[in-house]
Amino acid sequence: MPQLLVRDLDDRTIRRLKARARHHGRSLQKEAKTVLEEAAASLTMAEARRLAERWRRRLGRRRFGDSAALVRADRRR
Repeated sequence: MPQLLVRDLDDRTIRRLKARARHHGRSLQKEAKTVLEEAAASLTMAEARRLAERWRRRLGRRRFGDSAALVRADRRR
């Protein structure tokens, strides 16, 4: 499996990662791996725009009611 070496992290970053790792009950290495995996899994702006545009085209012709009115009516019951 490939490895990654990150050099020159400042002390504050290391302290915060260690605190975060303690909070999650993980080692520093596991916490850093989790942070990197979560960042890599998130959408880029271009991907998010394409996804939003696809949903706009898919739902564009539909009409939707006012959900707030439905919630109010449900609460009155």
